[in-house]
Amino acid sequence: MRRKKLSVIILIAVIVVGFGVWKFVIAPKKSGVETTEVKKGTVAEELILSGEINADEYVQLTFPTSGDIAWIGVKEGDFVKKGQYLAKLDTTVLNSTFEQARATLRAAEATVANVYDQVQDHSKDETYAQRDTRTTAEVTKDKAYESYVAAEYNLRHSILTSPFSGIVSYLAHPFSGVYVMATETQVEVINPETIYFDVTGDQNEVPSLFIGQKVNIVLDAIPDETFEGIVDFVSYTPKAGEAGAVYEIKVKFIKEKLDIKKFRIGMSGDAKFVIKQKDDVLYVEPEFINSDIKGKYVRLGRKNNKVYIETGLEGEERVEIKDSLKEGDVLYD
Repeated sequence: MRRKKLSVIILIAVIVVGFGVWKFVIAPKKSGVETTEVKKGTVAEELILSGEINADEYVQLTFPTSGDIAWIGVKEGDFVKKGQYLAKLDTTVLNSTFEQARATLRAAEATVANVYDQVQDHSKDETYAQRDTRTTAEVTKDKAYESYVAAEYNLRHSILTSPFSGIVSYLAHPFSGVYVMATETQVEVINPETIYFDVTGDQNEVPSLFIGQKVNIVLDAIPDETFEGIVDFVSYTPKAGEAGAVYEIKVKFIKEKLDIKKFRIGMSGDAKFVIKQKDDVLYVEPEFINSDIKGKYVRLGRKNNKVYIETGLEGEERVEIKDSLKEGDVLYD
């Protein structure tokens, strides 16, 4: 009786262990087999190029000379009109420099006039001393004029104005009284309506592109959304500073489907250019297509059933199937 009971316990234990082995070892292998169905739809061959957002109307404004900020007329996020004043330098020193340059120029002009009066009757027999005096006076006048032009330019550009209507995207100093350097960007203005996606292509890629070509853009910052665009410009000359023959390509966003608030200058991403496209064709995912010395094949109906096929247009996610299969056929990986 005890032996029978012990046998039953052992049998139950074996069944339990066997079930565990099947569930956790054998079953996962079977569930790891992937399948797909042959579908009908659009297949597109695409060229993918990386790039970033830029804008035709985007500017970084600086003062031509250093000085103290006397006035700030905007803040970040403000909409400004073309020609609107944005910021101004203190012009006390600039005005003084301008007046000094103007006075120096007047004195130099007077000196040249005096020298000309002295040598006016010696155009044919001018001595070396007279020529030296005249030349020195002329050079002094030329230098005085250049100083005058520079001083007038600095004074005239002591006010930053917006070159186009847009939004103030950056303001270095939102208050006055700060000393700024001539090389420091003070205000950035962008017209969001002029943004585009800027990519580059090499000499082997550019011949496949044309104005008006459809483009799908995926930004790294917004990976779950695709933005539509078209090719607006393909450069005829290589881009400066790049290794080899690399050409600039501008992709214009389709504004009707664009939320401009999502975009920022410098956002990176990928542009997918549609090179060729076929609609209403049979297709499968490329990972289900294999090949051997006989050609390309799929596993139809079951894992080891090879069916050789002829493919057509090949895209990144879909491959056209021309024969041997029909819509709804189940394929194994």
